[in-house]
Amino acid sequence: MKVIKFGGSSLATGEQFEKVIKIIKDDIERKVIVTSAPGKRFSDDTKVTDLLIQYANAVINQDDYQKIENNIISRYQEISDHFKLDDSVIKLLKSKLDKLAQDKFTDNEHLMAAFKAHGEFLNAILLTQVLNAQNIKATFIDPKDAGIRVHGQPNDADISSETYSNLERLQLPKDSRVVFPGFFGYSADGSIYTFSRGGSDITGAILSRGLNADLYENFTDVDAIYVANNHIVDHPQAIKKMSYREMRELSYAGFSVFQDEAIIPAVKGQVPVNIKNTNNPQADGTMIVPEQFIFDPSNQITGIACSKRFSALYLHRYLLNKEVGFTLKLLKIFYKYNISYEHMPSGIDDLTVIFDRSKLDKDTIQKLCRDVKETLQPDYLEWIDDYAIIMVVGEGIAHNIGTIGKVIDSLTQNNIAIHMINQGASRISIMIGTRASDADNAVQQIYKTFFD
Repeated sequence: MKVIKFGGSSLATGEQFEKVIKIIKDDIERKVIVTSAPGKRFSDDTKVTDLLIQYANAVINQDDYQKIENNIISRYQEISDHFKLDDSVIKLLKSKLDKLAQDKFTDNEHLMAAFKAHGEFLNAILLTQVLNAQNIKATFIDPKDAGIRVHGQPNDADISSETYSNLERLQLPKDSRVVFPGFFGYSADGSIYTFSRGGSDITGAILSRGLNADLYENFTDVDAIYVANNHIVDHPQAIKKMSYREMRELSYAGFSVFQDEAIIPAVKGQVPVNIKNTNNPQADGTMIVPEQFIFDPSNQITGIACSKRFSALYLHRYLLNKEVGFTLKLLKIFYKYNISYEHMPSGIDDLTVIFDRSKLDKDTIQKLCRDVKETLQPDYLEWIDDYAIIMVVGEGIAHNIGTIGKVIDSLTQNNIAIHMINQGASRISIMIGTRASDADNAVQQIYKTFFD
């Protein structure tokens, strides 16, 4: 049995729905289908999820929301009309959307989560109706009925362990496909909670593990995962096969096909994942498998990713390594401002702390630097906003002597300064810190060294 998930671009129009239907029909093993909300139809279009956020804000602010609601319904109406469905289908979807504005919620966070989740919820109902109209027997399953339980925050949910026990007991109809809405689950009190990032991907991975799928097919709008970002490297090679941990390492530094936490349920369930293209389903795509199945990597490295979302705090103080409690004092300052850090490479007189800049505001940075100066009295302190991290990843790194030397040479020979370098304990990744302005060139030079 296969679980298949379709992204927002795959379910944006009636024409895209037709491609999805053919993919489902082509393989009887594709039993469980996970939907996203309708995505963009063209570059300047608005995703249905974004329209739902506008709808939620209008309700919160007690503004007139009728036009926004009509825009949302029109997206589903367009698809329904394409398949000439009965008017009762759109009436059903509209009644559920109308009810949202009348429901009472604990607070605005719970309201926002419920509104956002309805993009996937309504699309799953619509796809079920379309499949049945096309003589493909399909059953809609609400995550509540399947027992998908979550905890945490309304818009940043974590999966509860009981979910997997509930899914093991779930009886799937033998003569029907089943359609699940992605992106959300239900808390203990029955409230809708959404996952923060990669929501439908996470749902697909959860179902793959909980239902003991043989394969999780994730359909997107690209033929495969590529060695490097094609906006940085022209026509990069496709990755045919990679390990779970390679995917995790690359996702951290910006691989956008999967959010880094989205694949975790599939990893724990040891379910292979196949990234495929809805618009070109014949392409093999990229297989993501347990590392024990990668015996002979075809290259020393599998992928190169970079992210420019980082900032760094650099401290210099003589004999820093001799002072007991220096790092503890620094961590207490981070705790005071509720700041987490990504990495902390150090030397005998120097220490660099790397942060995810998206989690910091200007006021917090100023206060942080002030407290560090007063408490630790460094000889020199610098806040660096122009900072990027490059991840060079491959199962082959652990089995090839000299890979790290080739990476360093490819940068230094092209006058790219390395601010930090670290090889992970797993020995399958090399992390490099550079100026953000050098990051794209660094990726290009590393790619040339290993792939051209």
